[in-house]
Amino acid sequence: MADEASVLKALESVAGPDGKSIVAAGLVSGVNVSGAKAFVSLTGDPARAKELEVLRVAVEGAVKTVPGIESAIVTLTAERAPAPAAPPPGQAPQRKTIAAIEKIKYIVAVSSGKGGVGKSTTSANLALGLAAQGWRVGLLDADIYGPSAPRLFGLKGQPEVVGNKMIPLEAYGLKIMSIGFLVEEDVPMVWRGPMVAQALGQMLGEVAWGELDALVVDMPPGTGDAQLTMAQQVPLAGAVVVSTPQDLALIDARRGVAMFQKVSTPILGIIENMSYFLCPHCGGRTDIFSHGGARQDAEALGVPFLGEVPLDLAIRQTSDAGTPVVASAPDGPHAAIYKELAAKVKNLLETQSRRAPPKIVVG
Repeated sequence: MADEASVLKALESVAGPDGKSIVAAGLVSGVNVSGAKAFVSLTGDPARAKELEVLRVAVEGAVKTVPGIESAIVTLTAERAPAPAAPPPGQAPQRKTIAAIEKIKYIVAVSSGKGGVGKSTTSANLALGLAAQGWRVGLLDADIYGPSAPRLFGLKGQPEVVGNKMIPLEAYGLKIMSIGFLVEEDVPMVWRGPMVAQALGQMLGEVAWGELDALVVDMPPGTGDAQLTMAQQVPLAGAVVVSTPQDLALIDARRGVAMFQKVSTPILGIIENMSYFLCPHCGGRTDIFSHGGARQDAEALGVPFLGEVPLDLAIRQTSDAGTPVVASAPDGPHAAIYKELAAKVKNLLETQSRRAPPKIVVG
């Protein structure tokens, strides 16, 4: 079976722009093998983009010669490029518009300060809730290290490639893209920050999203490279922050709000997930993770509080089964909660005071 060492061995025969082996020259910043697929990240000076594109094609061919490798995904990163200067306070950063997302009206990031708060389940049902409002909606699973969309929507198989663009998979009327469609479910993505940023760029720019009213982006937890990549390179219409009510989760949620505010992304609101538990047998209520903390934080931070979602067996079961509750029980009480959240987000997107969109730059 092919492994990272055999791929690196094959790459030693590929010469870089200066004539040296790309391995010896340090141009290979990452290699990951998943079954018959190989992922290679190349690092280089962005000023030599044309040369590196030729190199990328050569690397792809070399990787495919490795026994056991059937397909190769080679990405280019500009790890050595200087970081752009931060914009003055109160001024939004300038961004280049990615051609593939020009026909998307609103891009909404769903984020959380930490994992385990139900962000992906919320993203999936929020996207379905927006679709229930009559919108054309897509979902980008941007959690490279822990993609959830394949399981949440019961999807398998790789996206078809047409004209150098991946065709997103579809479920329940949503267009969906995830790194989970390209790797096996139990294979860890041992990637550095630049590789993650490049992968996110490809899942945005090399996917045939078409015309959408909204693209919901299920962000990875935390405030790291992936979040900054999205906030700085994508014209986000706003961010929704998901938290559970207890203090430990709220501390991280506040960090998430602060991060988006620093990069001039509007906060559409905070959702309190797992807000309370209603016993299915006696009907008694238990506030397992406390209650009301997200509402109090929203008020203190001066951002909207969107609502509460209960901790409920039906929401967990439908998510694990690949049939999100808004799709599988659209007239039920839980779907009603998500649809109400989606209606609030839709209204905020349509009525909020928006800064001018970034100027489109071709090239």
